[in-house]
Amino acid sequence: MPAQPSKLQNIHFGTFIACGLIAAVGYAGSAGAQYAPALTAQTPENRAFSYADLADLTLTAQVAAGVTVVKADRLKGELAPNLAAGHARFLIEAQTGMLLRGADGLSGTVTYIADVALDAKNKPPKLKKARFILLANRVPGRPQELRLTSPYSQLDWTQTTESTLRSILTEATAATTPPLVTGIGNAFHVPGAIPGESESQIFLTTADNRPISLSVLRRPGEQPQWAVALGEMVDDSARAPAKDTMLWYRLACFLPPRLPGKSVAALSATNAEAVRVDYRYVLEQLGPCGRTIQR
Repeated sequence: MPAQPSKLQNIHFGTFIACGLIAAVGYAGSAGAQYAPALTAQTPENRAFSYADLADLTLTAQVAAGVTVVKADRLKGELAPNLAAGHARFLIEAQTGMLLRGADGLSGTVTYIADVALDAKNKPPKLKKARFILLANRVPGRPQELRLTSPYSQLDWTQTTESTLRSILTEATAATTPPLVTGIGNAFHVPGAIPGESESQIFLTTADNRPISLSVLRRPGEQPQWAVALGEMVDDSARAPAKDTMLWYRLACFLPPRLPGKSVAALSATNAEAVRVDYRYVLEQLGPCGRTIQR
């Protein structure tokens, strides 16, 4: 009688080996995402992620789903190539509990590969019945298989994380979602009728050529007022964005740290310096992007 194949031999290793591994960890890239960040090969671990981290991860994933682990088989040796020290690799089977993002739905049961950190005794955590939110891509032709998009894409489920992801996806898919900022175009500066009064306007370039501009208004004895216009004209509806919103993220995380020289090339030296000062003011008001995953 011929030998029966083992459970692990039944794994579709062609899919496993071709998972599009990033650097030394095993996760699929997000093909076609124009703004996909290149994640460094840091080791995955439990950590607090910032809004920017979650936006980076979520917006480049085809699927965002809440799951409960049903079974976790540890992969060792040649089945776990390039595994980071202090980690274990698992083939996980999980039950889908919610779908935050995913065209065409998702199978009730999914499988995927994940690396998890070992504890102080060099043992992996208990995964069975654990709840996670997965940020993943689909495996073509295999509807029950997912590929995590990064070493950080198996998130411990918390109500806060779920709420943040829902907010990100709601804003990102709305008709009024702000465009992806790709750079800075021309800038202008107009001195006012009295000393200390002025206005700068800085036009941004975007991935889909939708208009967006920054304006900074200064009046004597008052704090500078700045706003973002998502249209051809700056009107009374223009406001500075609230922190941890999609518009804030598009600006705080994608604006360059300084104004390019070409943006003020047509201005006088005095007006060009005034625009640079106003641009720095905008960056200060936005605050740091807050990424903890290096791009």
